[in-house]
Amino acid sequence: MLAIDTNVLVRLIVADDHSQYLTAQLAVARGAWVQTLVLAEAVSALSSAYEFGPAELILALEMLLQHAQILLEDSDAVRNALAQFRIKPALGFSDCLILELARKRGHLPLATFDRDLARCPGAVAL
Repeated sequence: MLAIDTNVLVRLIVADDHSQYLTAQLAVARGAWVQTLVLAEAVSALSSAYEFGPAELILALEMLLQHAQILLEDSDAVRNALAQFRIKPALGFSDCLILELARKRGHLPLATFDRDLARCPGAVAL
C-alpha cells in the first residue's frame, strides 16, 4: 500500500491546485496509508495556512476516516481523538490525538502544562 505525505493529504482535502488534486486522487485510488505524524502535520497546515476552524477540521477528519481508499494509522485513536475534539475544540485536535495515542499504548497519565488538556480524563497537570 502506498504511503502518502502531508502535501498529498492536504491536496486531497483542499483541492486548491486542480492538477495536484487529480494526481493525488489517482495516487490513492488503489489504497493509501497515512501515518499519524502526517495526519497531525496536515491538521496543523489546514488550521494555519488554510484557516480551517474546528467545524471544517471535523469534516475533513470524518472524510478521511470514512474514505474507502485511505487507511489511517491508529484509526481508532484518531476516531477517539476526534470525539474529544468535538466536545472540546479549544484543545486542538493534535492535543486530543496525543492523549489518545498515550491511552492506546497504556502510558497514562499524560503529563502536561496545558490546564485545559489536564482536565481531560487521562491527563494530569504538572
